Amino acid sequence: MGSEGPSVVTVHVTGFKKFHGVAENPTETIVSNLKAFMQKRGMPKGLVLGSCSILETAGQGAISPLYQIFQSSVTGPNDEPLSAGRVIWLHLGVNSGATKFAIEQQAVNEATFRCPDELGWKPQRVPIVPSDGGITRIRETSLPVNNLTKALAKMGYEVIPSDDAGRFVCNFVYYHSLRFAEEHGNKSLFVHVPLFLTIDEETQMQFIASLLEVLAPLN
Repeated sequence: MGSEGPSVVTVHVTGFKKFHGVAENPTETIVSNLKAFMQKRGMPKGLVLGSCSILETAGQGAISPLYQIFQSSVTGPNDEPLSAGRVIWLHLGVNSGATKFAIEQQAVNEATFRCPDELGWKPQRVPIVPSDGGITRIRETSLPVNNLTKALAKMGYEVIPSDDAGRFVCNFVYYHSLRFAEEHGNKSLFVHVPLFLTIDEETQMQFIASLLEVLAPLN
């Protein structure tokens, strides 16, 4: 056992830009402000905040930059493998009709977009990763969603576990992330947040900070 290096967990966080029907995406604000917020608050012991990235709200057309972000967590600038510590990908998306936070258990290999994404793609019942098989294929997070939910509820947050991340861009990104995580020995988690009109910005920032705290001892 190493004294410090191997025990460090790096959490990389993503949010989304605004998209059709959502003029202000709270996840863009949360992820943009998270590093400064956590510097003031203090990171949980053993946890490091890695990249904080804002994704295009798009599916197939945004695959290349998405995988560049993923790859940066496992390889250095000259493509040498990074071996120190472990990696968790934390993805945030908005559910404009939600009144609570939702921690997503799984993603489905199906893209059925109710409206075109921001790059104009509107798939209907197509597999996200055709080589994985049909649209009923499910990938689950290896993180304990129910335990995380209970811990956050005890802290006073309105939060539920969920086994349906939809079929839009959130599910699309989560599916790719879970697949990448499995291939590289990482972990991945997707959390849906409400609009700031429903749960204010400060509470949402505190929620993500608390989520990082409850993730820390799991590794």
